Amino acid sequence: MRALARDLTRIAGVQTAILGSCVLLAWSVELVDRVAYGGSLDRYGIQPRNVAGWWGILAAPLLHVGWLHLAANTIPFVVLGWLVMLRRVSDFVVVTALAILIGGIGVWVTGAANSVHVGASGLIFGYLGYLLARGYFERSLWAVLLGVAALILYGGVLWGVLPGQPGISWEGHLFGLVGGVAAARVLVPTRRPALHAAPLKSR
Repeated sequence: MRALARDLTRIAGVQTAILGSCVLLAWSVELVDRVAYGGSLDRYGIQPRNVAGWWGILAAPLLHVGWLHLAANTIPFVVLGWLVMLRRVSDFVVVTALAILIGGIGVWVTGAANSVHVGASGLIFGYLGYLLARGYFERSLWAVLLGVAALILYGGVLWGVLPGQPGISWEGHLFGLVGGVAAARVLVPTRRPALHAAPLKSR
């Protein structure tokens, strides 16, 4: 029992350190942006079809349009990110990477010309998409419960994948969600049909 408690404490410490480091990095970037650059770092987000701005795909999740934007993304990032890593911390790494890459590339290809897309909401939609899709693909009680919890907590944001909201990157939401679903497909092992013995026939 003590060994189990130590293991759980260690795992919780690792999860807290990872999520805390991500949050600290995002808030530090925003502080530097506001104090030293007057918010001008936001121009280094994703610029659709601008070849010189490819690296904005990696920078965009750390850039936010002010403190309110960052604060609104912080809590769902922590909650959904923690649900993603509950089973394995490595799942969090894979889902994060695919949500950033697929979400960012999708925005770069389909986003409106002369626009700049910033914020961690694509990641948040990626985590949500992963949790929902994992429950569907895996069909285990644990995966379904996590998916239901994510749906109850943040299912309402799914409307954000629809166009028509001024100033909102629905492309980032949509393709972040797609990245999360893709991560679930990658991480959930393909179920093989059970092998049955060939029927015996007398002759």
